Amino acid sequence: MGGEVEEANLTSIDPPLPETRFARAGDVSIAYQTMTQKAGTQKAGKAPLDLIVVPGMVSHVEYLHELPGYTRFLRRLSAFARVVTFDKRGQGLSDRVPGVPSLEERADDLDAVMSAIRSERVALLGFSEGASLSALYSATHPQRVSHLVLYGGFARCANSSDFSLMFSPETLRASAKQWGKGLSVRLFAPSLADDPDLKQMWAKGERLCVSPGAYRTMIDTNIEVDVRAILPQIRVPTLVTHRATDLAVPVANGRYLASAIPGAKYIEYPAGDHMPFAGTDFEPLCGDIEEFITGHRVASSADTERVLATVLFTDIVESTQQLARVGDRAWRQLLDEHDRSARRLIEQHRGRFVKNTGDGLLATFDGPARAIRCAQELRGASASLGVTIRAGLHTGEIELRGDDVGGVAVHVASRVLGTAGPDEIVVSRVLPDLVAGSGLTFTPRGLCELKGFDGTWELFTVR
Repeated sequence: MGGEVEEANLTSIDPPLPETRFARAGDVSIAYQTMTQKAGTQKAGKAPLDLIVVPGMVSHVEYLHELPGYTRFLRRLSAFARVVTFDKRGQGLSDRVPGVPSLEERADDLDAVMSAIRSERVALLGFSEGASLSALYSATHPQRVSHLVLYGGFARCANSSDFSLMFSPETLRASAKQWGKGLSVRLFAPSLADDPDLKQMWAKGERLCVSPGAYRTMIDTNIEVDVRAILPQIRVPTLVTHRATDLAVPVANGRYLASAIPGAKYIEYPAGDHMPFAGTDFEPLCGDIEEFITGHRVASSADTERVLATVLFTDIVESTQQLARVGDRAWRQLLDEHDRSARRLIEQHRGRFVKNTGDGLLATFDGPARAIRCAQELRGASASLGVTIRAGLHTGEIELRGDDVGGVAVHVASRVLGTAGPDEIVVSRVLPDLVAGSGLTFTPRGLCELKGFDGTWELFTVR
């Protein structure tokens, strides 16, 4: 299936984004993607578990990978399942259709995707508006749903005379007037709203997902959506999750869903955005979903998880002198701007920001070429702020320790950084070999001793 990763070769450390395919729901084509871990990670003798993510009000299976955190979120879920995403008919890469599809037609889309991936029974992760569809589908097709997980969901889209947990119909209709400008980021992902580049990306996403006219029609139709009556009929194991600080769907909606579904388990998180991959660490959410569906979670394993990664360290050159020159307040503001820019670039290159290291940072990447290109862009972005940095990179096995990382590869990358001069990006021998054909060029730096390691190491600078 699309998104599967080949056995150990360069692809295994630089996995491609999943391929978009199309399922047929009558005369309508439904765009979908699948993501799995590389071969051999599934437990022997067990068939792969399928987890279908039912999207919210709008989606675009390809564009969403451009947003910080989205791809990593799906990859975390794919640690225990084959993860399937799709665009509802009428939006994203699925066929445009007249009007707005009913919940019954959206259920047909879900059936079509299940047929396309040859799956008879799946776990559903219903997000936002997708929670309503997932609840309805689980109640009417219990034989096809093994587990139901609802995140940031609601039973009714708008307030009415007997429901007051959401927003008024007038407020929802008014929001449609600004569609395409990126303003909805303040509601759905406020943690991204203060970055002008990300706001532009969000505006682009609004326009790609659905047109303003179609969005207005969708709002008018969704105002009538109400699945309260079917919630007591759900008989599949159900987990309801919600973030207390969700601005788009107030947390009272999650509590209501959990109280109305027989036997539902409810988990509330203290912070975070409506978008599951934005605003805070999504590991607790993913871990809870994994444990609910499989009975265990990666984080509970006694063994430290080890993965192959490219480690990047950066450091600001002569930071003490610059602090003395500009003063504490200006220097703090400069560092904050540098950190915001760094985090954005790391996410854009599908990396993971691990932590600050004094006046530098530590990040990891699943692809060495992207790690190097990120270092190059970090160098340029820092220069535009009047700051000079240096960088060191090494590829090897690292240990995942919660939010932190460790292992020999991390220490090697730190020592490689120590050999770099101002404005230099220095890499170990393994990186030029791994990125052959990428267009990146390197200058031999010769053999160097790295403190704490025996022998000499062949290093290169990136041109």
